Parts: sequence; structure tokens; C-alpha cells
Amino acid sequence: MITFNQDIEFIEQDRECSYFQSSEISDIKYRLINRCSKDEYLDMLQKGWRRFGKMHFVPVCKSCTKCVSMRIVVDKFKFSKSQQRVLNKNKDTKVFIQPPSVSYEHIELYNKYHAYMHDKKGWNYSPIDVTEYIRSYVDGKNGGFAREVLYFVDDQLVGVALVDVLQEGISAIYCYYDHEYQDLSIGQFSILFQIKIAKELSIPYVYLGYWIKDHFSMGYKEKYKPFEVLTNRAGDKDEPIWEQYK
Repeated sequence: MITFNQDIEFIEQDRECSYFQSSEISDIKYRLINRCSKDEYLDMLQKGWRRFGKMHFVPVCKSCTKCVSMRIVVDKFKFSKSQQRVLNKNKDTKVFIQPPSVSYEHIELYNKYHAYMHDKKGWNYSPIDVTEYIRSYVDGKNGGFAREVLYFVDDQLVGVALVDVLQEGISAIYCYYDHEYQDLSIGQFSILFQIKIAKELSIPYVYLGYWIKDHFSMGYKEKYKPFEVLTNRAGDKDEPIWEQYK
């Protein structure tokens, strides 16, 4: 295992695109930050950066802008009838919020979810181990804003959502869940629950990461209207420009 004690920044160029495998080439800028302050993180979040563990990243592709940063406008969001049904179906789902952690149940559920998505959508599948899980989802919580949302049904862990919570916005990092409970729509419920928390805490935005219109894995985010999209690639000294999607 390699341990980095210093912050570093680098660009990975001409790599296979994670969203359009075999048809697109991507360039990703990375920034490893050992101790990221809330102000530093918020500035990066507003400029389209995402985070896994201590590693932050943003696309800087030379010839493609298909993946667009998006954020739900919380005070304008109204739950539709179908979304309200999802909330009602989960009235007995127990929810716990805490700093990110790892357990046997986490690893088992994570690998079960990805094996299912490999069969259903052709995702690459490589089982995760404890070390890799900690690096991707537990490390980086020392900024004080990282949380995990645990969903239980009859004491069974059925879903995990990794989120960052700031007064200025909630960033939905990643969510995985048990498809044996697909009647509960845990993935949808997780997003709707985060919106409810944001409303209760007067948090203005829920950042859903990158959205690609009509994409087989990323297109679903369009249902969470109204939302804004980042219309420029803001550098460190630039102001991000967010506009409502119509």
C-alpha cells in the first residue's frame, strides 16, 4: 500500500471514459487533499469537483462536455405523487446518519450491488476489499462534513449512501443498495430522504454529481427537477456559473 503524506495534483489524460466505454476518451484532473477544510471543499464542489476519500476529481476533457454538474434547488422542489409513494413505502425503513465506517455488512452489500449492476448494465466488476473501501469511502472524513446514511429493514442493512453535508449544500457521493428490496426503491428513497433533510435544515442545494442526458446510468437524475447545471469549467480563480435547466 502506498501512503501519500503530501497534497498532490495531476491530470490523467486520454483514459477510457467511465461513462462511454470504448467510444469516448476522457481527461480527469485529480487533487489529493489530506485535510480539506469546509471552505476549500465548498469552493471545489461549486466548481464541479467530486470526492472519493481524500481524492478529488473533475473532468477536463478536451473534446467532450457531455457530463454536466447538477444540483437540485431544494426550496423549489416539490415531491411528485410517485415520489411521495416511495417515501410512504419506506415509512418503516430505519435510517441512521453517522460518520463513514466499514463493516462486513458494508463490504458484502457493496459487492452484491456491483455484481447485480454488472449483470444488468454491464458495469465492470471487481470485488472491493476493506482497504480499498476505506480509501474510497471512509478516508477524508476529517473535514467534519462526511456522513454515511444507513438504511435498515428488519435489522438488515439494505442501503448505504455516502454524503457530504455543508450548510450550503449536500453532496451525494455514492449510494449502493440491495436489489432484493427493489419494491422499496431504496436508490430513489435515498435521494428523496436527502432532499427532505436539506429542506428541514434549510440547505439550499443537493448536488447529485454529473448528469448525462438520456444516459442509461446517469440520465435518471433529470427527474429531480427543478435543478441547476454548471455551465462553465471554472478554474481556481474563476466564478462558477450555475443556471436553471429548462
